[in-house]
Amino acid sequence: MSPAKDSERSIVEAAPNEDGPDVTLRALKMRIRQQEILAELGVTALQGASFNTLLEETARLTAEGLRAQFSKVLEHVPSENRLLVRAGTGWAPGVVGSATVGADIESPAGFALRTGKPVISNHLENEERFRTPEILRQHGIHRAMNVILQGDGRPFGVLEVDSKSEYEFIEQDLAFLQGAANILGMAIEQQRYRHKLQAALDHHQVLLREVNHRVKNSLQVVSSLLQLQANSAGDQELKDRLQEAANRVNAVGRAYEHLAYTTDYASIDLIAYLREIVEDLRPTVVPCQIEFEGPEAIQFAADRAILVGLIINELVTNSGKHAYPDRPGGLIWVRALTQRDGQTILISVRDEGVGWPVEAEITSTRRMGSRLVNALAKQLGGELTRPATAVGANSTLLIPA
Repeated sequence: MSPAKDSERSIVEAAPNEDGPDVTLRALKMRIRQQEILAELGVTALQGASFNTLLEETARLTAEGLRAQFSKVLEHVPSENRLLVRAGTGWAPGVVGSATVGADIESPAGFALRTGKPVISNHLENEERFRTPEILRQHGIHRAMNVILQGDGRPFGVLEVDSKSEYEFIEQDLAFLQGAANILGMAIEQQRYRHKLQAALDHHQVLLREVNHRVKNSLQVVSSLLQLQANSAGDQELKDRLQEAANRVNAVGRAYEHLAYTTDYASIDLIAYLREIVEDLRPTVVPCQIEFEGPEAIQFAADRAILVGLIINELVTNSGKHAYPDRPGGLIWVRALTQRDGQTILISVRDEGVGWPVEAEITSTRRMGSRLVNALAKQLGGELTRPATAVGANSTLLIPA
């Protein structure tokens, strides 16, 4: 058919006008129910119903609103130039999800899809404007109405209502059906937008995981090089300093190892992280032994967890070096727990050794380890104290959760 004839083709078949004496209370109730249905569909879409649920509800409610026995949501399949029945009501088994109709302009649904114009056919048995789809013949359908389903800048398909009854579709029915299609179209657009966002997020997470993995590997290389250098150093003090530096680098690397294998790139399990720090420190404090105690898990910001790990590293290393000069094999206790209804976290490192030297006040000492611990505690917004103990040394860190 030529474009001129297409433009002349009537999209609404002649039907009785509801104006005048034929307007009844039943018709008024029907229009009210149609408005209620549009409101229901809008609420369902806003509440985040699954896409398939929304398709099924749209098909069911539009059929109810038009007193029709059949309704279907047709999705355009460009590669086949067909329209697939994605959802529907009233159809025989096997139709929904499998049956298709032509998407060419000679089909009522295809015409609505291609031109964006709605189509009403009240006498399909005498239809001369369009080819009546076989699926409608098989179900004994006499009347059909089609409107386009937009979505994300391109048509998704067509919303169609079909009927066997004598009730004829009129232009007021068309307004209701188009309203339902518009609501569904907005939901389709939102779904596609969410899919795009999810794809972008997934790509970002892959990149971030790769970055964390590479940072972890790089830090492990640095730590290994420092340890090799420490092992080859002839001076014991230099060897100790290099080993301390290697431990600090390793503590940071452990955090990135957790970040590389978690779906939450903002936080990690602080307890699992500290356990690994403690395990890494065991060889460096031999013959001392370390006991770790903590809850099952504490989710904590990753960047702040690194600071806590560095503090633990310094305190445990200090106890291992100085707590038991005449009694090898002493114990070092590391403890972590939440306080004040989970608002704060208390972390302590304790030993039963010789205790703190009187002159080594935590606020005035010039040793790098102590200065580093103080600076890190301040950065965490925490409070670092040394509670008095009968035996040994005890350092406690109280930080916001």
